[in-house]
Amino acid sequence: LSCPPGTPRGQPLEVCFAIDENGILTVSAKEISSGNMNEITVTNDKERLSAFEIRKMIEEAERYHVEDKKFLRKAKVMNELDSCIYKIRKALKKKDVNLNLSAEESEKINNAITVAANLLDKNNQQKEVEVLEVHLKELESMSEHLIPKIE
Repeated sequence: LSCPPGTPRGQPLEVCFAIDENGILTVSAKEISSGNMNEITVTNDKERLSAFEIRKMIEEAERYHVEDKKFLRKAKVMNELDSCIYKIRKALKKKDVNLNLSAEESEKINNAITVAANLLDKNNQQKEVEVLEVHLKELESMSEHLIPKIE
């Protein structure tokens, strides 16, 4: 699209962009003082997606949606597990903790923390979310029973 014929340089133009329901773009330019007008239509006849390609893309998006949900669930469980480990470790660092926990309780909770922390290690990121949830529930159960003793 160029300036309408006979339009002096620097003259104001009124430009209109219109897109119809088929995705066809029409651009028009009108020189205000003289009324000269020029128009161009842009169609996308080439390289349009076929119905098969569109269907394939929709199926792919749905598949990735399911994978994204799984990923988000796993990330949430990993964050909760990390938070639980942090809370228990913080509670264990308080004064007089060893006086309130038996050696067996202390060893049990330290072992559970070690196992859970290893699950969160970058090398073990392939673990299924169900495995992480089992360890999270175990740690939460321990923290419910032991942290009141500690505090």
